[in-house]
Amino acid sequence: MNQLPQKNPLQPRPAGCSHSWLSSAESSSMDGFWMEVERIQQRDELREEDSGGNEGQLPEGEAESQWLQDTGLSGLLGGLGLDSDHKELLSTLTQTQVAAVCRRLDIYARSVRRQHKTPARDVRDVFGVFNSVKMSSENGDSSMKGAQLSSGASKSPPAAEPGGLQEQAGREEAFNMDSAYSEQAAVLLQKSRPSQGGTSAWGKCSLPKFTIPKGRLGVTRIGDLSLQDMRKVPSLALIELTALCDVLGLDLKRSKAGKWKAAETRLFGVPLDSLLEADHKVLPSTQVPLVLQALLSCLEKRGLDTEGILRVPGSQARVKGLEQKLERDFYAGLFSWDEVHHNDASDLLKRFIRKLPTPLLTAEYLPAFAVVPNIPDLKQRLQVLHLLILILPEPNRNALKALLEFLRKVVAREQHNKMTLWNVSTVMAPNLFLHQGRPPKLPKGKEKQLAEGAAEVVQIMVHYQDLLWTVASFLVAQVRKLNDSSSRRPQLCDTGLKTWLRRMHVDRDKAGDSLEATPKVAKIQVVWPIKDPLKVPLTPSTKVAHVLRQFTEHLSTGSKGQEGSEDMNSLLLHHRPMESANILFYEVGGNINEHRLDPDAYLLDLYRANPHGEWVLKQSPT
Repeated sequence: MNQLPQKNPLQPRPAGCSHSWLSSAESSSMDGFWMEVERIQQRDELREEDSGGNEGQLPEGEAESQWLQDTGLSGLLGGLGLDSDHKELLSTLTQTQVAAVCRRLDIYARSVRRQHKTPARDVRDVFGVFNSVKMSSENGDSSMKGAQLSSGASKSPPAAEPGGLQEQAGREEAFNMDSAYSEQAAVLLQKSRPSQGGTSAWGKCSLPKFTIPKGRLGVTRIGDLSLQDMRKVPSLALIELTALCDVLGLDLKRSKAGKWKAAETRLFGVPLDSLLEADHKVLPSTQVPLVLQALLSCLEKRGLDTEGILRVPGSQARVKGLEQKLERDFYAGLFSWDEVHHNDASDLLKRFIRKLPTPLLTAEYLPAFAVVPNIPDLKQRLQVLHLLILILPEPNRNALKALLEFLRKVVAREQHNKMTLWNVSTVMAPNLFLHQGRPPKLPKGKEKQLAEGAAEVVQIMVHYQDLLWTVASFLVAQVRKLNDSSSRRPQLCDTGLKTWLRRMHVDRDKAGDSLEATPKVAKIQVVWPIKDPLKVPLTPSTKVAHVLRQFTEHLSTGSKGQEGSEDMNSLLLHHRPMESANILFYEVGGNINEHRLDPDAYLLDLYRANPHGEWVLKQSPT
């Protein structure tokens, strides 16, 4: 489902209301967008009638059934009983998330009754024994009790009064991840007021700065959690996204994934997972297709300072020839990037993105990305985008991250290449939203509005990518709760493991096995390369960073040990800076499989959040 204008892009611009959050200069400066659309449609891209795609909205009932499967709640269909996995998942949900599940079950049940199929589980049967939990967030803030909501969609919170550009410019606001976004929106709705990050007019130079307040357990970024734990995040994020859209009054429709013919090529038009499967034979650790990495590297080395990079087109004949050479010579190592002109390389990059069999933002959720600009509040737009990023399949998320990091580098060289954040966004939006170059179907009069919206989504993703590539602490708390029942402790068999540390508490004999007794000191036994144990005080002020500094100090001083009379807190706080960046601190086992810890996380709070876990030091793989 494409959401962009389709024809005559260089004719007088279609009339339509521009987005209030764009400056008037940006709203009228869409030339890069329209020119990019025209170039896409003039070239020999796949046409709609030849694509074989069959995308469209899922019918009522089928959409809810697919949603329940995607969220791991397929057992609620067809009157099946609740297994332990369903019970564990349902027990983690907040009230707004429960309301979202109830609404989908209600819609599915009505559809089933009309079609005389096997009845679905009654909502009262499912949630009669499950009260939505008053969950503490990952950072200990008991703010997830939520608001009393019905299972129906609620009205959108009112928009803030528009303010001036100067009011927004340079402003710094907190982006709270401790409580579920849907709960935050519900509270604002009950108070009949918008959040502080309202719809003031903002432009390319006036985007407000959002910071994530660091709680006692720090911030978790994508990549900090193990694959086992990250696999639990998308279903939780989808439930939360649906709950948030219900509160905001947005109709979140899922699209059908189109069926595409298998490509007869090796690089362009090949699914990301297939590219990675081939790449792993060359470089087992790669997470981004090698050809995409090569294209971005070529542009970084030779194109960042080129005026009009990404906007100025290359030679169509040369680009076709280079694509053929890449297909033939890339994996053989015979392709020479020295002969590639930077404008041709930018065309190849955009062509690679457009020719993916399914959109980089996925066919299922591309419409959801497209409706983000309809949300009147900037902070809530970011919340929806954040959840959408977490829902993306890992290959898509990693490829998008690599692309956005490159685009940020282009914007950082604006003085040389004359490409502002808005310029880059308008040029790249058609390549992300016009999948396969197919002309979209749009209602008349909406072309300009939807085009600006697509460019704005790219603008937000580029500018706020550090924030978007985190795992919200309320989601980490839900993952911990899901893991709590099993309490598995994975074996430490990683060949890259340089040291492992096992907590041995000084007062274990006094405290016995009681989990309520919090130790005052943890002895961390270092098997290699230091024989003497490290004594780490579990005080309210002891951070992960202190342990890392102490450990690297031991390495640099040849393991001289510690003087018993030396004040330990003073030792930890006043070590001179060392190369601790090469050592990573993890918690393993208990209610988490593996979690790389933020250096600003506090040990005592980590112990209380996961008393059955162990702490492990690993050498950074890079």
